[in-house]
Amino acid sequence: MYAIVSTGGKQYKVAEGDVIDVEKLEAEPGDKVELDVLLLADGAGIVASPDELASAKVVAEVVEQFKGKKVLVFKLKKRKRYHRTQGHRQNLTKLQIVSIPALRAE
Repeated sequence: MYAIVSTGGKQYKVAEGDVIDVEKLEAEPGDKVELDVLLLADGAGIVASPDELASAKVVAEVVEQFKGKKVLVFKLKKRKRYHRTQGHRQNLTKLQIVSIPALRAE
């Protein structure tokens, strides 16, 4: 069973027990957060209807808050003697997926 969840403007495919890195969430380590579900699938079927998934939430536990790897941003204007280097480290949150809602029996 897996789900597609949305957080921080990105989508992630998750299963129970997975650990994912997402854009920073305002939560302390040990807190539980709920993520919006876009698609829910198990071996029997797939649910993608927004009406059926409106109440479904994936529960995840915050493991830690950390900074990602440094990304270098280099700007260059050729033949103009202009170049600038700048670094950026994104704030991230590590989440462990605790539970995924089950599909309704039909």
